[in-house]
Amino acid sequence: MERVNDGDPALPALSGAGGSGAGGSGAGGGSGLSGALADALAPVAAAAGSAADFSVAVLEPGSGASGSHGDGSYATASVIKVGILAALLLGAQDEGRRLTAQERSYATVMIERSDNDAATALWGTIGGSRGIEAALGRLGLADTHADDRGDWGLTHTTASDQLALLRAVFLDGSALSARSQTYLRTLMGRVIDGQTWGISAAADGTGTGTRLKNGWMPRDATGLWVINSVGEVTANGRPHLIAVLSEGNADREGGVALVEEVARTAVATTAAYAPG
Repeated sequence: MERVNDGDPALPALSGAGGSGAGGSGAGGGSGLSGALADALAPVAAAAGSAADFSVAVLEPGSGASGSHGDGSYATASVIKVGILAALLLGAQDEGRRLTAQERSYATVMIERSDNDAATALWGTIGGSRGIEAALGRLGLADTHADDRGDWGLTHTTASDQLALLRAVFLDGSALSARSQTYLRTLMGRVIDGQTWGISAAADGTGTGTRLKNGWMPRDATGLWVINSVGEVTANGRPHLIAVLSEGNADREGGVALVEEVARTAVATTAAYAPG
């Protein structure tokens, strides 16, 4: 079973540089913004040819401006931990109960520290592959599929599906209760230092108020890195929901740099496109 490295104390330090690339434009909530994203991200893709592939989906809730670029399916690595906790919270809601002390303990370290053992424990609690697909389906995710072997880090998803999950966590009209949403958002706002890279690069100033979850792992077969970042940032005084997924990165540092450049470009493009 391929192992997710997120939260592993043996994870190598950032070093080296990686390339970047992208697929074609995907359809978002507004095709005009998707076209603008394709244009704006073309230089990012061209900077290092086809060494890596990325996809992004973004929403500025105040104006409703939404778009995406790239429509591929990517291994989640540890961004699936947001989905695992959402599934746990939905199950508790269905049972009319609060999370147990043990569940809260696992949830805290799973999101804030990206602890893999806690994720594995909660993966079992929610019913594994079947449980995650059923729960995420209730939250509007149609293209997220668990690994046949039950490895949660190899769940495959799209940027658009991750944006749908962010909508369920951050916006009204969700199957998640207001209490559940607040709990998840709070943990995403407490990610430890050293794991706050990624979409935070697109935030105003110091990134205060950013709430995110990142994922990173090398693939066993190739040694190339999956680097993902999802969550909410405030830019130009407005909150933006954004998901950036990438694979084929030569090393972790290059993948982080790619994700951050994609996030900055996508949020800046959305801010320029959005009315008001």
